[in-house]
Amino acid sequence: MVKVYEVDKDVDIQFKRRIANLFMGQIEPIGPKDAYEQLLITLDLALQKDSQAHIFVAEKEGTLVGAAFLNVALSIDKGGHYIWLNDLYVHQEHRNQGIAKKLLLQVIYWAEQKQIKGIELETGINNEATKALYNSLGFYDIISKRYGSRF
Repeated sequence: MVKVYEVDKDVDIQFKRRIANLFMGQIEPIGPKDAYEQLLITLDLALQKDSQAHIFVAEKEGTLVGAAFLNVALSIDKGGHYIWLNDLYVHQEHRNQGIAKKLLLQVIYWAEQKQIKGIELETGINNEATKALYNSLGFYDIISKRYGSRF
């Protein structure tokens, strides 16, 4: 049985390390050498009391098998708060079991309870399985070109 829940802001360092270890499965192949340390710093920032970041995890038999990392922001276009879903990740050994869908449904339920206006995200253009999941839950393509910068 998979349990999905929001991570408390006052979680201890051991639990943060468990989350970091899970996300390393996504980051390690493409991330910098110090990705783990950067991830712990990001988790510390995300879990501060005044942070607009939230983390949901999927746990199976005491093991973290998936997570969603999101930020709540304001949008003129949406007329209020919306979610930017930064990451939706399921460990490779636990994929194709409906865990990503459970995570996303929990995020959607949470957002509705908070009267959040919508969710935006991005995925790889060739990631057909993920696009099918999003489409099955009512998400639709937004034509745009995303830009970024790092400091």
